[in-house]
Amino acid sequence: MKQMDLPLPMPGEAEAKAAQALMAFLLRLRARGISDVAVLRAIETTPRELFVPHRYRDLALRDIALPIPCGQTMPEAWLVARMMEALDLRPSHRLLEIGAGSGYATAIAARLAGEVVSCEIFAPLALECRERLTRLGVSNVKILQGDAFDLLPDLGLFDRVLVHGGIEGLPAALMECLAQDGVIVLARPGERRAATLTRIAHQPSGDFVESAICPCRLGSLIGKASGQG
Repeated sequence: MKQMDLPLPMPGEAEAKAAQALMAFLLRLRARGISDVAVLRAIETTPRELFVPHRYRDLALRDIALPIPCGQTMPEAWLVARMMEALDLRPSHRLLEIGAGSGYATAIAARLAGEVVSCEIFAPLALECRERLTRLGVSNVKILQGDAFDLLPDLGLFDRVLVHGGIEGLPAALMECLAQDGVIVLARPGERRAATLTRIAHQPSGDFVESAICPCRLGSLIGKASGQG
């Protein structure tokens, strides 16, 4: 297995600067409206620099989207935090994540949910994600490689679903895998490459209630849900 480059131990002044940079990073998230203490704590204890390509490591604590392999993008930390707040994860929850990417959101979710099952369509990303989470000692995540909509029938029910991409409508496969009182967070594609992060709640009546959260730049989901697979 390819070994991940970990930051070298930093003595004294450098370590203090790193702590200050992390604090400034968290304060910027708070300034943008992130207020859930559990989410902020999960972000604080998940080193973003371990999830970005080495050449972008000095940008890890800036709240910007960053390119990752396979032509994909790691979303800005603020958007990941908004996703986690919208999911309202609890230790009793089982989460399905569609699109593991670098594994950054996966690692944060793992600190909030009881179990995370993450599907990644690109084999290199799935492999690297597994390696990162293993080295961080994250043990409540299963990374599956493949199109989530091929895998869903065998995965059971989930309390929460996070989709890292835009989907039109609400695929039957997602509706069927969502437990009573469950929540789906995904993007709704808009005009001119705009999208809206959206929360869909499964009501006791059986209805699905949809509410917009914020604008985002998530592209359409790759795979069968988008007609591309």
